[in-house]
Amino acid sequence: MTKFVERVFSGVQPTGNLHLGNYLGAIQRFVEMQKNYDCIYCVVDEHAITVWQDPKALRNAIREVTAAFIAAGIDPTAHIVFNQSQVAEHAELAWVFNCVARMGWLNRMTQFKEKAGKDKEAASVGLFAYPALMAADILVYRATHVPVGEDQKQHLELARDIATKFNNDYAESIIGHGFNDGFFPLPEPLIQGAATRVMSLRDGTKKMSKSDPSDLSRINMTDDADTIASKIRKARTDPEPLPSEAEGLKGRAEADNLVAIFSALSGQGVAEILSEFGGGQFSTFKTALADLTVAKLSPITAEMKRLMADPAHIDAVLADGSQRARALAAPIMNSVKDIVGFIRAK
Repeated sequence: MTKFVERVFSGVQPTGNLHLGNYLGAIQRFVEMQKNYDCIYCVVDEHAITVWQDPKALRNAIREVTAAFIAAGIDPTAHIVFNQSQVAEHAELAWVFNCVARMGWLNRMTQFKEKAGKDKEAASVGLFAYPALMAADILVYRATHVPVGEDQKQHLELARDIATKFNNDYAESIIGHGFNDGFFPLPEPLIQGAATRVMSLRDGTKKMSKSDPSDLSRINMTDDADTIASKIRKARTDPEPLPSEAEGLKGRAEADNLVAIFSALSGQGVAEILSEFGGGQFSTFKTALADLTVAKLSPITAEMKRLMADPAHIDAVLADGSQRARALAAPIMNSVKDIVGFIRAK
């Protein structure tokens, strides 16, 4: 079997209003993973334009995600932090994968159905085909691991399907170019800890989202301490006290969500949290959760604001990361071209 270097790839879309769900579901995990893996963290700006973006707002959002990465503790010198559009190999491999992936596979993607809504004919081709670009994002580095939330597992399965089909379709050529019996790895998901999917503060059955019309539904990464505390106090709950055991959270989506957030921010297990707060009123628990959230996010928010005041520094981080990412991606893409049968200058 081909031996692959263990490497993590993940990305965050720069579509404005980073929130607690982005932090707990992605960025906090990125910080932890850099201790054990070689990591590539991407601001996926090409994914962002599957829905129209104001150019000025997009540039600001790219810098804001980069600032959040750094402020949260990602080291852009030890690992790679860059924006997708500066590495052309992502789009090049995506076209190859568009020709490998099957229409039926893409038609099954639930996120396209959700984002396109009822009028699919009006959706962009990019919105339909972006899972192939997502596969290219991962496999252009031959990444072996991808941190994903529950809602992204289907896309990772598609990436594995595309890698398998490419390896099978071009098996003879792959071997002929010296890659034993497989060119692309089948990337594995990394799903760790609590709050892999953070839900709305107004409706515990819906994912926390920047597109929700109610700002009370989310904690934004730019919210100040008073705003955070106010939103948590106003978070929807039910009239029953917190249970003393995890079993008691079943069927109580809002309570379950708040406890999961507390667990993810504190590192405590759900049982430990309920042993302390179970049987008590939500007001006491919410006060503790607000204090914890402010303590965790306020230093990050302050550092993000400091970094955003120096856009030239952020741009330099992205330029350096993009150069290092290209150094990895270019030889892999060149091998893909050779395997497929393209002619290229050498």
